[in-house]
Amino acid sequence: MNENKTPGAEPIRDARVLGIPKMLILGLQHMFAMFGATVLVPILVQGYGLPLSIQTTLFFAGIGTLFFHVCAKMQVPAFLGSSFAYLGGFAAVAALDAGKYAGMDPAVKLQYACGGIVVAGLLYVILAAVIKLVGVKKVMRFLPPVVTGPIIILIGLNLAPSAVTNAATCWWLAIVAMAIIVAANIWGKGMVKIIPILLGVVGSYVVALIANAMGATALDSAGNVIPLIDFSGVVSSAPVGIQPFFLAKFDLTSIFVMAPIAIAAMMEHIGDMSAISATVGRNFIENPGLHRTLIGDGIATSLAGLFGGPANTTYGENTGVLVLSRVYDPKVVRLAALYAVILSFSPAFAAIVNSIPTAIIGGVSFILYGMISAIGVRNVVENRVDFTNSRNLIIAAIILVCGLGFSGGITFTIGEIHVTLTNLAIAAIAGIVLNAILPGKDYEFGADVTEGRSGDFGRY
Repeated sequence: MNENKTPGAEPIRDARVLGIPKMLILGLQHMFAMFGATVLVPILVQGYGLPLSIQTTLFFAGIGTLFFHVCAKMQVPAFLGSSFAYLGGFAAVAALDAGKYAGMDPAVKLQYACGGIVVAGLLYVILAAVIKLVGVKKVMRFLPPVVTGPIIILIGLNLAPSAVTNAATCWWLAIVAMAIIVAANIWGKGMVKIIPILLGVVGSYVVALIANAMGATALDSAGNVIPLIDFSGVVSSAPVGIQPFFLAKFDLTSIFVMAPIAIAAMMEHIGDMSAISATVGRNFIENPGLHRTLIGDGIATSLAGLFGGPANTTYGENTGVLVLSRVYDPKVVRLAALYAVILSFSPAFAAIVNSIPTAIIGGVSFILYGMISAIGVRNVVENRVDFTNSRNLIIAAIILVCGLGFSGGITFTIGEIHVTLTNLAIAAIAGIVLNAILPGKDYEFGADVTEGRSGDFGRY
């Protein structure tokens, strides 16, 4: 029990020794860490033209986290927030305009996108079952970094044009957002360094409020001059209200768009479990087991998608809070989940978040989308992928060309059903198949990772 009584010297594994007030504050700290990235996902998806709800996103981040903790036997101090990995999928579904998707209402497109997320989450469960039966090493030999790394790179590169488009509505404000994020992440100390995205959004929003009061303007997508901030949605929103849930719809095209992204997201999950294990000093991959954490993450993702929320993922930001606070009790993370659920019942709060200028989102996206691609590069570097090996070079080359060359995807007909494979789906399928059939594999899962963080989308 001495470790719990000397917080300056030893980590705290039972936060009850600190008292209820401090536990509540620690929970708030975890909520602030996840908040910026979690609400950014629906804001970005709305920018693609799909009406993903901030309220629903927060609700399923909280509920998903609590469900994950139950699956992980209440042992793993992880928070499940919105996954950036699926942004490319949302953008691809929004752009679909063939077959049944021609002229489709954006709200209906979102239902089909969420149906794809449901299937993607179920793939986690399938992988968990296979891992339980045959072991993680035999499964991961089909998903080496030479496949996952280039796919992650493509996710960021495919999203890059939207960052430029959004930032172009007001370049100076986008640059302010970028500058705050860079300053917080490079020179910040303690909690400041943990939440650069949140600080970038809040800081630039304050600047925008001042500029808006002084008559500053922005440009809309058509090039028309508009106010920098529009408060009309805030005025008309109720302080308390139910989340706008809906049921997902299923179609082969949207499933082929979303489901392959689960490959990269599962790598992210494994990397985060390794990181949390290293931080806390407990091997969560063995106990409660990777299969349990994958099931928790996967079903939380499927549940969110089924009722209109985005995919979830374990958040590296909250791992950073564990390092900062040295309080490893999962109960404080569950408090953050409860806070997220409470906030999700406020339409007015969601409207305030929606009033953030498009240029700020563009500035944040400039860094975020580039970071996603850079993380793909890190995935390759950390795992020491040998590109003097022609086999590896060919796999990576074909993945990249498929992902960048098939910009409109491929549409084909099965009976009376039109199915579209997006560029990311084509790239993922090509990479997995080539890795399976080409001889000369030189990668063993877990043998070459330097820091156990490959495939992590959660750190900036």
